[in-house]
Amino acid sequence: MSGYVLAIDQGTTSTRAIVFDDGFRTKGVAQQEFPQHFPHSGWVEHDPEDIWNSVLATVRGALADASLSASDIAAIGITNQRETTVVWDRDTGKAIHNAIVWQDRRTSDVCRRMVSDGVEKEITAKTGLIVDPYFSGTKIAWILDHVDGARQRAEAGKLAFGTVDAFLLFRLTGGRLHATDATNASRTMLFDISANDWDDGLLKLLGVPRAMMPQVRDCDADFGTSDPTLFGVAIPILGMAGDQHAATLGQACFKPGMLKSTYGTGCFAVLNTGAERVASNNRLLTTIAYRIAGKTTFALEGSIFVAGAAVQWLRDGLKLIDKAAITGPMATRADPDQEVYLVPAFTGLGAPWWDAEARGAIFGLSRKTGPDEFARAALEAVCYQTADLLAAMKKDWPAAGDTVLRVDGGMVASDYTMQCLADVLNAPVDRPVVLETTALGAAWLAGQKAGVWPDMEGFAARWRLERQFTPQMDAVTRGRKLSGWADAVKRTLTQR
Repeated sequence: MSGYVLAIDQGTTSTRAIVFDDGFRTKGVAQQEFPQHFPHSGWVEHDPEDIWNSVLATVRGALADASLSASDIAAIGITNQRETTVVWDRDTGKAIHNAIVWQDRRTSDVCRRMVSDGVEKEITAKTGLIVDPYFSGTKIAWILDHVDGARQRAEAGKLAFGTVDAFLLFRLTGGRLHATDATNASRTMLFDISANDWDDGLLKLLGVPRAMMPQVRDCDADFGTSDPTLFGVAIPILGMAGDQHAATLGQACFKPGMLKSTYGTGCFAVLNTGAERVASNNRLLTTIAYRIAGKTTFALEGSIFVAGAAVQWLRDGLKLIDKAAITGPMATRADPDQEVYLVPAFTGLGAPWWDAEARGAIFGLSRKTGPDEFARAALEAVCYQTADLLAAMKKDWPAAGDTVLRVDGGMVASDYTMQCLADVLNAPVDRPVVLETTALGAAWLAGQKAGVWPDMEGFAARWRLERQFTPQMDAVTRGRKLSGWADAVKRTLTQR
């Protein structure tokens, strides 16, 4: 059997399809951006048809770029933006409303009422999550309550819910399979991560009919085959994981204590805690890192809503730059005497603050502040937020110790940002040879399940370091910068 594996990496702002060979090298790639919709302040939506069409286009494009046909592909792995919620008609496969994106905050009032009602403790005990609009549960309920007749149709079993992976799987299999994997299920606020099943009590609490929920399978499982009319032949779909979980796998963070952080639209740090489900006292999430061959591995996760999205804001909102790559050189030119802080709470603040009502703010502006200082502030904000996450992780699980951080995602191509990250964390930062670790993790799930790629131990042995960034900043400067950041965040948080 061929060692070629195709990964579908469906992200928040674009979709990529990558064909890897059995040496984990990129053989073919295609990428396509799709529109973002912002109906109201704090609301973010996608048209599911845009997502679907981008998947079809990029899969076909990656095959063409690799000079391969679908018959050359041993398996498909899927990874996706998590929590983004789609509800569709089982008969037609058409969504009944735009997808509500993970960044969306429209259910903030609902979540506040739930916290006031005292149900957060039960939810956290079962799901490892906090009550927040970030997760899928309240998004599903919103769609059912705001689309005419939706709740009745859902209760009758005529509607299906899924995060993006499940929606794509339904479409890819021609409507034959409605399923998800344990990692995506664990992000809905409806899944008991210890029992590994949808929780009837939580479904009732949020008003979500069980009839619309997908089957939950291992990350390496038989997810059916693609409809042969799509790509010419049926291709086995053998791997699935949410993007941050797939990146954890792609970084070969298989041992307890290993840590990775992905820098894309948002930033997500995941600390492998093994078979131990660690409860957080510092507003981190306890989540399923992955479930392979029926065995669950847990993790602590810190979620930052805005990382690369701040650079997109500089480009698309302020028109200060025309491409992201120039922000590093701009930051290098910035005036060292200006301490400008950007708190990018465009859709609230994530871990460890979890303030849905906070909005972005800039501090330290002067008449001399210009585009270079804005660029530096946007990049530094990512590093400061990561420092907050790692500090919380070490408080929750001292066994984390002085672990090295493995990084991936689009932003890590910036040497300036990675050096800044090492300086702020006062810890080494390892950048791998393969930066597309999210797609690689999905491909590995499918490839090893198909028997054409190595097992966990063999895959980990072949992880390769491209460059390690080590701290160069003195302690006094680091302390001053972190103190300034802490003050900026305090001023941004909603006063309660």
